[in-house]
Amino acid sequence: MKQLRSSVKIAFRALAMNKLRSALTMLGIVIGVASVIATVAVGSGATERIQEQIASIGSNLIVVLPGSLTTGGLRMGTGFAVTLSESDAREIPLQCPAVAYAAPVIRGGAQVVAGNNNWATIIYGVTPDYLAMRDLSVAQGEEFSTSDVDGANKVALLGKTVVDNLFGAANPVGQPIRIKNVPFTVVGVLTPKGQSSTGQDQDDLILLPISTAKRKVIGFNPANADAVNMILIQARSAGQIAAAQEEITALLRQRHHLQRAELDDFSIRNMQEIFAAQEASSRIMAFMLAAVASVSLVVGGIGIMNIMLISVRERTREIGLRQAVGAKTRDILTQFLVEAATLSIAGGMVGIVLGVAASVAISQIAGWRTVVGPGAVLLAVFFSALVGIGFGYYPARKAAYLDPIEALRYE
Repeated sequence: MKQLRSSVKIAFRALAMNKLRSALTMLGIVIGVASVIATVAVGSGATERIQEQIASIGSNLIVVLPGSLTTGGLRMGTGFAVTLSESDAREIPLQCPAVAYAAPVIRGGAQVVAGNNNWATIIYGVTPDYLAMRDLSVAQGEEFSTSDVDGANKVALLGKTVVDNLFGAANPVGQPIRIKNVPFTVVGVLTPKGQSSTGQDQDDLILLPISTAKRKVIGFNPANADAVNMILIQARSAGQIAAAQEEITALLRQRHHLQRAELDDFSIRNMQEIFAAQEASSRIMAFMLAAVASVSLVVGGIGIMNIMLISVRERTREIGLRQAVGAKTRDILTQFLVEAATLSIAGGMVGIVLGVAASVAISQIAGWRTVVGPGAVLLAVFFSALVGIGFGYYPARKAAYLDPIEALRYE
């Protein structure tokens, strides 16, 4: 231990004699560590955001969409056929034991007017169950009820973005608006949800009773007045999603009179699959960015090796003198390894500070969520030390095995 402390003192003294060179040598490690921490922070922030969306929307949600339309032998893709209806949505929770709720949904765009202001937004025709399934709450006012759906009442729930553009700071509850020149009364304002993982504004919408939306705003589908754009379904638990999908498929095939050889005229997707794909994509992107940033660590390690080789050449006579007075091979090896590790760890510490600062800057300037966890910091310190020892070993070994006589003759 005493010899190690002595080696550390000598190493620090040697580095202090060439402050500028030591600082420039650390630069590659500083940039590498800062880049790795910043990229990992961005990736972790994206993953956390997706997990929050899963928690807010629900991991046990299932979306049923109309199937494809075949015309003249050409399949037009999902959503073109008019195959789902409100009656399908009513029957699913009654006939499928694994399903808790089902909500029919129609949607369309419209220009909304309030006083002298107007705004183009998305109109959703829904039932009260839709709000509970999507974890949508009301920040002001109240939700519309089943009686509003049955009576096709002209009431509306507004998202925060719509409120900001139509009413500014004023309270919109109880105020009139016009959608496609039809008067509505604002009964509530939805609690803000912010952007989705794809960048979509989740507050730029208006919710209407589905019956009102069909009769007054979006209109009926001429092919089927009972048709809907999709059905949102909530399984009784996340573990019953597979069973619910099987039950829904069997019921809809039966209701749509599909023969065994016929393809489904609908498609079923669950939120777990969608969010798992998004999370996997964000992780892969974060890994690729971190891998690219790690190149800076390798460059920094090469810089350490280069400077240590120069240091060995400059201090050849010193090494010979130490060997002559009894220094062992491991003492010389330890001294130069400590110098390399010190350069690398010091650079890593500075890189951590810059990486955290960069993460905060990215969050504030770009508006991205960043998360700097202790694991990322410890990993950065570990790899910076590993780079220093790994790239410093060859120069240290070269110094340790110098011939004492040749070293003393070196000029």
